[in-house]
Amino acid sequence: MKLFTATALALAATSQLASGYAIKSDGVNCRSGPGTSYGVVRSYSSSDDVTLSCQTSGETIKGDSLWDKTQHGCYVADYYVKTGSSGYVTTKCDSTGGGSTGGGGSTGGGSSSGYCKSVNAAGLSLIKEFEGFVKSPAPDPIGLPTVGYGHLCQTKGCKEVKYGFPLTQATAEALLKTDIPKYTCLGNYLNGKVKLNQNQWGALVSWVFNVGCGGAKSSNLVKRLNTGESPNTVIAGELPKWNKAGGRVLSGLTRRRNAEVKLAQTPTNAQAYPNCS
Repeated sequence: MKLFTATALALAATSQLASGYAIKSDGVNCRSGPGTSYGVVRSYSSSDDVTLSCQTSGETIKGDSLWDKTQHGCYVADYYVKTGSSGYVTTKCDSTGGGSTGGGGSTGGGSSSGYCKSVNAAGLSLIKEFEGFVKSPAPDPIGLPTVGYGHLCQTKGCKEVKYGFPLTQATAEALLKTDIPKYTCLGNYLNGKVKLNQNQWGALVSWVFNVGCGGAKSSNLVKRLNTGESPNTVIAGELPKWNKAGGRVLSGLTRRRNAEVKLAQTPTNAQAYPNCS
């Protein structure tokens, strides 16, 4: 996901994610697990901020055995992250590597398997608008390579992408459609009693595409939905809070949150959760 918008991962103060922490030095490796024996997924520099989805114990680095899982799904030794604490500042990672809130992979006790693994045309258009179109892999504002509509490269040169570069808008949209199912993870965190229509679902998948599954899982938005509050009330109240990076309000994130709320409030009879119609 493009980091102009993915900086929403550095969340509003009300979020339960640990947000906007600076990396202490250049060349800090983020690994696939909490130890130096794990492969390097990416590296950070001292100009980067990270958001922590959870923390766990691992190999001791300079006297510190705590490791931080970042918004990119990899682990950094806590020694290299300016959290201001030698202890946990967010939830402990569970056995799957996610935050330990909730059971069975859900904060709400399990969900239906019939929810949509895609978004409607309005949701797709919203994501495309705010992610922007990039024809060939290029660094985003903090140096992470992206391509298409917010596809974050997983390999050098984005070799995992099956389409040739430069992408066309058509192939970029096709790539986006293959990425979106990863961000329908929201359905795993809802309790199956929540009712969401296609526009509400599209708005929320856009939000998850921006902030990540870890952010959604531990969010107050999910908690409120699972208690039975009106989706539009919850969405209008919670999404606007996710417009900060490093404690600063970003106008691009504010516009995106407002557009997501507007989409969610657009009536439709087509359902998306717990069953897709």
